Amino acid sequence: MYHRFNENKYPSTNIRMNVFDQQMLIIKDLDYKFYNPKRFLNEFENPKKEKKILITIDDGFKSFYTEAWPYLKKNKIPFILFVSTEPIGKNGYMNWDEIKEIENSDLGYIGHHSHTHEYLIDMNYSEFVNDIETATKIFKENLGYNPEIFSYPFGEYSKEMKDYISKNFKIGFGQHSGVIDVNKDKYELPRFPINEKYGNLKRFKSLIQYKPLEYKDLKPEEKKLEIIDNPPKVTVEFFSEQKNIDNITCYSNDGGSWKEPDMHFEKNFLHIKFKEKFLPRRGRINCSLNDNGQWRWFGTQFTVIQD
Repeated sequence: MYHRFNENKYPSTNIRMNVFDQQMLIIKDLDYKFYNPKRFLNEFENPKKEKKILITIDDGFKSFYTEAWPYLKKNKIPFILFVSTEPIGKNGYMNWDEIKEIENSDLGYIGHHSHTHEYLIDMNYSEFVNDIETATKIFKENLGYNPEIFSYPFGEYSKEMKDYISKNFKIGFGQHSGVIDVNKDKYELPRFPINEKYGNLKRFKSLIQYKPLEYKDLKPEEKKLEIIDNPPKVTVEFFSEQKNIDNITCYSNDGGSWKEPDMHFEKNFLHIKFKEKFLPRRGRINCSLNDNGQWRWFGTQFTVIQD
């Protein structure tokens, strides 16, 4: 997941183009193919046994159009561009002509990213629905259709929000890190955020080679934490055929710093107990497994409601 390109005063959301170029070369050198979003949609329920890399860009910043789009076009790299409709045409953002140019190409797929790009989880339900439907109407007026893929702004969602998205879209992306596999909930799919801090080439090469840490179920389903639910009780049910599961290591940012939570297994169930409450605004858990030298990974994110 990318945002800005060569906007160096925004390091938390920016990637420098010379680094982006090297990252794309790493993907090619490892002999991975780029996933066309249209094929990703069609093949999600019945994927081929082949690892591919899906490039996504959020927000529709102008720097994507001026910096990254020429590069992607030249190198024939497909991608999803998630667009929020309210800022379109404003300073620093792409306009509709530019978005249509992307949409009319064989490489770019336009995704729905809400209207306002506000903290939708802080809205009441009717406000949230109105925001999504406002964007949907604008997409239909300008593109002639509503995109089938959605990306939650800031990766934040509640079960109520996810239920709505599941009835109106084919796929939903979050911003928690992980590798997609057929067993992941297709309305809270993970992505690895890439920026100047988390985009160094050594880390990038490692995460590109991760395999999914597959699981059967993850509780709680509700990712919006009220005061009474913080910290949550997390249980992961793994498949019985998963080998080396005892090698799993998890880290969480409860209390504001990364640490190992308390964990114990009951057969295929991993119970995770946090030592402190998660601080506003987001709580994260990342788990990795050394499976005979091959690293597997999954993560999840909670949105923490302030007192």
